[in-house]
Amino acid sequence: MARKASIIGGGVIGGGWAARFLLNGWDVSVFDPDPEAPRKVGEVIANARKALPALSDLPMPAEGKLSFASTITECVEGADYIQESVSERLDLKHRVFAQIQQVSKGVPIGSSTSGFKPSELQEGAADPSTIFVAHPFNPVYLLPLAEVVPSAKSDPALIERAKETLREIGMFPLHIRKEIDAHIADRFLEAVWREALWLVKDGIATTEEIDEAIRMGFGLRWGQMGLFETYRIAGGEAGMKHFMAQFGPCLTWPWTKLMDVPEFNDELVDLIAGQSDAQSGHHSIRELERIRDSNLIGFLRALKDRDWGAGRVLLEHDRRRQAAFFEPEGGLSAAAPLVMARPQVLPSWIDYNGHMTESRYLFVASECTDNFMRLIGADAAYIKGGHSYYTAETHIMHRGEAKLGDRLTGTLQVLMADEKRMHVFITLTRDQDGSTVATLEQMLLHVDMAAGRVCPAAPEVHARLQAVARAHATLPRPDAVGRHVGQRT
Repeated sequence: MARKASIIGGGVIGGGWAARFLLNGWDVSVFDPDPEAPRKVGEVIANARKALPALSDLPMPAEGKLSFASTITECVEGADYIQESVSERLDLKHRVFAQIQQVSKGVPIGSSTSGFKPSELQEGAADPSTIFVAHPFNPVYLLPLAEVVPSAKSDPALIERAKETLREIGMFPLHIRKEIDAHIADRFLEAVWREALWLVKDGIATTEEIDEAIRMGFGLRWGQMGLFETYRIAGGEAGMKHFMAQFGPCLTWPWTKLMDVPEFNDELVDLIAGQSDAQSGHHSIRELERIRDSNLIGFLRALKDRDWGAGRVLLEHDRRRQAAFFEPEGGLSAAAPLVMARPQVLPSWIDYNGHMTESRYLFVASECTDNFMRLIGADAAYIKGGHSYYTAETHIMHRGEAKLGDRLTGTLQVLMADEKRMHVFITLTRDQDGSTVATLEQMLLHVDMAAGRVCPAAPEVHARLQAVARAHATLPRPDAVGRHVGQRT
């Protein structure tokens, strides 16, 4: 039975939370008095459906059920987790918590607040132990960070359960040990924002020039190493102590205006809004969101390939989901091709004709065979032990076209298997219409990697492979099996 997440507030952040839970298989109920909430949340979820699956190397779980409640009581009834994402007004949050706790007993209630401390949120609550800060970053469905901030009144066991829930939906819960206004990340961003306002107000730089300084320079470094690790490298072989000695004195110089605030008046607002319109006004907000998402996917995939930073969170999320998605319904004896990959065609996969390039068909097929290897036990630990399956031969037939944004499904059928070989047939279909875009026939050999020669698979791996082979022996043999280039159909 699917678990239920209740989202109170359906704005950009609430919609992002809804998408994150929904696409990870949770049922989601949303409450927001705005009559436009279903449309707004729906548009956020639509963007998430295009973006989030591109970060995973596993099939996504079956999407949960989305509903919109007419009252808070209806929304939180039967919830396993509740996330509050209403406006940053403490009195409003207190009223929302009071209504939630009239029907919700012992259920974690995370708040998306950017600035309030958990002790402030808990004031006057019927059960303050269940209320805590779970502050995400936009887009919630892609960025993993959630600042988890408890207070002295929080239930430690409930906080640990909440952190586990966040990990289950692919997030990185950063447990902040001491509550403080604006937590960690927003305090840092507020300092940068304040200095940026001064630079614009004083005519030093435009909004575009400031953004270029970030995205062409230190922003790229921060995305993969953060602040202190970046500066450690800047210190050279002598490390952080040398960096501190070299740049510490500048802290006394009047470089910044961080202790001063520019007057926030209409003139400043109009100046910044006008420059922002000139910089980005030719894109709609939804277009900018899609551009942002595509760029973030590229960054995060690169980090995932290197098992580094936020990419490590993505890999861990895949590992947590691996058992559930690589064990087919009905077990290894299921008489049906196995779903082994559900990729989305990314911008980097497209050739000059606007179609998925040839190498990516092979890439998706490799994902299918790699996932199948994990299913039968030839996983990373097995490979580390010195054995693996190597692809000896592949024949690919292009049967259709895959284009940018298409969702594909890769299925694998075992045609033959013995102690040293497995012969498989992979079919790639387009989810939109079920059409076949390619088929690939492969022969793989089991190899002793140190010796560089073919050898029998480990008994437990061979047994799991044979279980699949016996089940698939009852399936029709695909017509394209045994084809070679130029052969007539």
